[in-house]
Amino acid sequence: MNSNIAVIGSRGMLGAELFDALNRAGLKAIALARPQMDITRPETLRGPLAELASPGLVINCAAYTAVDKAETDPESAFAVNREGPANLADECRRVGLSLIHISTDYVFNGKSTRPYGEQDPVNPINIYGKSKLQGEEAIRSRLAEHIIVRTSWLYGTRGRNFVKTILKLGLERDELSVVCDQYGCPTWTYDLAACIVRLSERILEGSADALWGTYHFCGKGTATWFEFASAVLAEAQRYQSCRGGVAGVLPVATSQYPTAAARPVYSVLDCSKIETALGVSPPDWRQGVEHCVRQLLEGHRA
Repeated sequence: MNSNIAVIGSRGMLGAELFDALNRAGLKAIALARPQMDITRPETLRGPLAELASPGLVINCAAYTAVDKAETDPESAFAVNREGPANLADECRRVGLSLIHISTDYVFNGKSTRPYGEQDPVNPINIYGKSKLQGEEAIRSRLAEHIIVRTSWLYGTRGRNFVKTILKLGLERDELSVVCDQYGCPTWTYDLAACIVRLSERILEGSADALWGTYHFCGKGTATWFEFASAVLAEAQRYQSCRGGVAGVLPVATSQYPTAAARPVYSVLDCSKIETALGVSPPDWRQGVEHCVRQLLEGHRA
């Protein structure tokens, strides 16, 4: 194997985007996903990771992301989100690899009134958030050469996500009810992948000693799910007719839209640390929505 980077979870929304981005940047990456590699089964990690060229890097995009389902299936959530990262960190330490791991804004309880920094206290309020936090802690306790990137409200041209759902419903329904009192930072996978590529370059260059640790990266600015949906439909109307359109998006309170898992009311992330470390400023979240919707409706990607 003549590759320096292994992308774990390469068939997922972020993993597929990242694999393409690494190749565009001229970095040698291999794509690893189930059933070839299952991070909950350590024996499946040993062969592929041991064959990485030195210096080597593992990027973990694999995760259990069914937030509501996790409330009734915590065993699966913790197996993937806690035990999986622990297994990866153990194997990376054994064979001398660095690790980039993707985490979430849901490690916070949402009670802040200002953007969360990396050192702010964590206190997740649902099983998904707890499992992701314990995955972070497992990595920190096992492997010094790691970077954890917390992101939020991720969407892209691949897989199932909020943008695709809103586009589909905008064609089918005259009205959509969307929560208007939860605040976060919509993040396009393309932008996050570009950030991870830059981190990967620094690691492979051997200039990452000062970078190890935890960072936040998400779309710049703050939005509610209602504002997010409205922006998606506004962009979609440039390309096709939506039955309800923006006028058909109705704001509703969280109390009117009960879910199995509690959501943080406010999970805006402060990205100043990664901007300082990499000189990379996250694009405005609306720019990402515009580009993603255009790609989806012009049929550039499935």
